[in-house]
Amino acid sequence: MSIPGGFLDVGGQHLEAVWHGPGPNEAPTLVFLHEGLGCVGMWRDFPPKLAAATGLGALVYSRRGYGRSEPGPLPRPLDYMQRHARDILPALLDTAGIKRVLLVGHSDGASISLVYAGMYADDRRLAGLVLEAPHVFCEELSVRSIAQARDAFETGDLRAGLAKYHGHNVDGAFWGWNRAWLDPAFMNWNIEQYLPTIQVPALVVQGLDDQYGTPAQVKAIVHGSGGPVEVAMLKDCAHTPHREQEVKTLAAMTDFVTRIVG
Repeated sequence: MSIPGGFLDVGGQHLEAVWHGPGPNEAPTLVFLHEGLGCVGMWRDFPPKLAAATGLGALVYSRRGYGRSEPGPLPRPLDYMQRHARDILPALLDTAGIKRVLLVGHSDGASISLVYAGMYADDRRLAGLVLEAPHVFCEELSVRSIAQARDAFETGDLRAGLAKYHGHNVDGAFWGWNRAWLDPAFMNWNIEQYLPTIQVPALVVQGLDDQYGTPAQVKAIVHGSGGPVEVAMLKDCAHTPHREQEVKTLAAMTDFVTRIVG
């Protein structure tokens, strides 16, 4: 399946999108939701690899204000992840004609996936969740690391590195994420209330050296989710398992997905 022009118009937003593998009429679809500084390009070749390994289709998209998607307004509301799960993700699935879906979310994208699964527990097309470095509440560790990212963006080479992927969106992408998480009120951000109504199985992949979240995030999901949760904790791995431990991450996700859709 192809997406004409590489964009989808969803809920009044012009979003960058790319499809890999079979279309939604041929197989279930993996929908990739990127991290707080991510986009289509920053997934690199992981989505087509997971699609090929599982035989499923894959839809990868950039949220508003990221990658080649249209810019988004600033400042970003502190409940921006809940809003995206409520308003945009359902419209995206409808627009793409997806009939059965597994959400593959990284960091912010994993949190959005959890909110969607809890908020739309009656959506029978949702088969499962693949959660990479998810957050369900804000930790002091997250705040410290995000403050360090601000310094790297202002005085280091982070801005130049992100500009390769976000182009005209680079400042909005960074500051929208950074200022939201560093807002003192964000320490109260918590999405654990969505966990009990989740009905589908989930896989959590977390690096033991994750600089943005502790294993307390994983424990909260395991104990709070209404569906079964499997966990893969990876050594020598920080916040991006699909890059830092690609082989192990791909194997864990492939095994989980094939069992869920088999």
